[in-house]
Amino acid sequence: SFAYFTIKDRLPQILTRVIDTLHRHKNEFFEEHGEKGVEAEKRAISFLSKLRNELQTDKPVTPLEDELPDAVLWNQYLDYQRNLPNGNGEPSWFQSPWLYVECYMYRRIHAALAQNPPIDNFDVFKEGKAQNFFESQEAVIALCTYFQELLKNIKDLDEKQLQEELLKLLQVSLWGNKCDLSFSAGEDSSQKSSPLQSLESMVPYILVNDMEKVWSLLVNAKKNRTERSNVRVDIILDNAGFELVSDLVLADFLLSSKLADEVYFHGKSIPWYVSDTTKHDFNWTIKQLGSANHMWMSRCGINWEGNLKRGIWVFRDHMFWTLPHDFSSMSEVAPDLYAELQKSNLLLFKGDLNYRKLTGDRKWEYSVPFHQALNKFHPAPLCSLRTLKSDTQVGLKPGQGEQIQASEPEWMVSGKYGVVQFDAGL
Repeated sequence: SFAYFTIKDRLPQILTRVIDTLHRHKNEFFEEHGEKGVEAEKRAISFLSKLRNELQTDKPVTPLEDELPDAVLWNQYLDYQRNLPNGNGEPSWFQSPWLYVECYMYRRIHAALAQNPPIDNFDVFKEGKAQNFFESQEAVIALCTYFQELLKNIKDLDEKQLQEELLKLLQVSLWGNKCDLSFSAGEDSSQKSSPLQSLESMVPYILVNDMEKVWSLLVNAKKNRTERSNVRVDIILDNAGFELVSDLVLADFLLSSKLADEVYFHGKSIPWYVSDTTKHDFNWTIKQLGSANHMWMSRCGINWEGNLKRGIWVFRDHMFWTLPHDFSSMSEVAPDLYAELQKSNLLLFKGDLNYRKLTGDRKWEYSVPFHQALNKFHPAPLCSLRTLKSDTQVGLKPGQGEQIQASEPEWMVSGKYGVVQFDAGL
């Protein structure tokens, strides 16, 4: 399966790159922290080399030994895996659910640094994320320019035109998800060209297209809002770099078109899946745009900083997003987060990992309804914007998946196809 190749080939490559990154920063650690920095770097590398060896030789998954706040939950989850009635007893790297061991690897990478001060705050993936952002400059400029031009006459757009613009920006945000560094094991995956020009030609590759439902929901929420009730949209973020910029543009459009009054962004509390957005990445990206020497880029950045200051944009991170659990257990494991999401009018889940966690990462029949695969996860109406990079997919028409499979065996993992999949909830 694709999971097997991921664990066998991609994950060791990612660990090798992480080790290499630490090696390259040795002098910097010495300059900042003296011998202590170099000692910490050596310890972290030795920890990661051991981890790579455990992975490649299919050793049992071991309990976490650090004192970080989520360690207890991780170790409880390991016990749960050990006691599964149809499991193999002792979970190991190649004999366990893919989602679990992949998340576990990233958590162990975090531990390698967190346990080794003074380099405990070093993000081993930061360089790659920054590089992806800078190499996507042309696409970022094209998108910011398009958006600032749109804002000039947004007040004059009728409902049909607003709908067209929303659908366009949803697609940009969808295809922005192609640029994923964990998928390419950290190789270049930046967005080189303007994403707006190719939208028409990409429509046939959207296998489930519920964009109209998203529009209807937002328009109705807008019409039914009262003095006291704000329309709130939450975006559960995926990658930093170009994808994040496309999400920020979408969020700004929702406010500027009065389709929403506030947008909450949910990111990762620790470096995760190579290119996932942390609070640092979120703030860094907005600052980079604000200080760019391109008029429309800097206009976007300055406006967005203003949105954060005014509290109509809010960034949140929660430990739950970097646990191995799928979302159907959120109400039990993180009731505070579930209650927070219940305040939203619409949840937009970005990317493949969120889709895997929404659907329990199971090998479903393609035609199983999305609602069923969500397994009672219904805090609010939700929509997944995802390009396919793993072999789980639901909600297709009967025969649709089999038909593509016949001509394109790699369709579920190539990133060529996408879904905009909506569930109204209860």
